[in-house]
Amino acid sequence: MLSGYTCVMQSFHATTIITARAGARVAVAGDGQVSLGQTVAKADAVKVRRLDGLGAESAGVLVGFAGSAADAFSLLDRFETKLKESPTNLMRAAIELAKFWRTDRALRRLESLLVVADRTTTLMLSGQGDVIEPSDGVCAIGSGGSYALAAARGLMRHTQLAPAELCREALIVAGEICVYTNTNVTVLDLDG
Repeated sequence: MLSGYTCVMQSFHATTIITARAGARVAVAGDGQVSLGQTVAKADAVKVRRLDGLGAESAGVLVGFAGSAADAFSLLDRFETKLKESPTNLMRAAIELAKFWRTDRALRRLESLLVVADRTTTLMLSGQGDVIEPSDGVCAIGSGGSYALAAARGLMRHTQLAPAELCREALIVAGEICVYTNTNVTVLDLDG
């Protein structure tokens, strides 16, 4: 033990991600907060990406990740590889990643969730082998995911907001409730 230093295990909380769709129009958004214990470690993290030239009709694929950033980037690289093997079939690429994620000894320890979407499909992926397609086109993950999901579903029922604006507003609501979510929002969309 080093004299003068105290080792404390702290809980790591990261970005909230939400995706919504209306037909071929789809958006994914993430807030910017990364927290370490009771401290905001970063307020402007960007954990949403567009993978251009991949996916249905080469319109691209939107990806959002929550959890450990290093783990998420590792998964994102592997997902991109699987997507290149099946560029027109997002579901197949997601299932292949989920199988690999669950069975690979090193990947099993990764602590992250992914949301992926193209013009036709939205999926949530986990290390437990889950590949979940939301029935209403809305999916949220991360620390404030439940808050963002509830806000998005309410907005879907009572407004005509486009997916990008719906995601932005849902994350702002989540950021006003969840201490691990802020209102510094990044939104990406595929407009059908």
